[in-house]
Amino acid sequence: MEATNNGSERKLRPCVIQRKVTNGYRAMWAAKAEADVRTTIDTARLKGANPFGVIVATLA
Repeated sequence: MEATNNGSERKLRPCVIQRKVTNGYRAMWAAKAEADVRTTIDTARLKGANPFGVIVATLA
């Protein structure tokens, strides 16, 4: 186990960059949708699944 939270910080970095580039979200639903999609993609990658396939299966 690492003594720091560097792993968590690195996983959050794409979300922070997205927020910075777009100047944030004007609607809460958009921020929640981004978080939901990002969580689905990251979880699929951790489990070794195809993120696109997981999203398609979820929406089907």
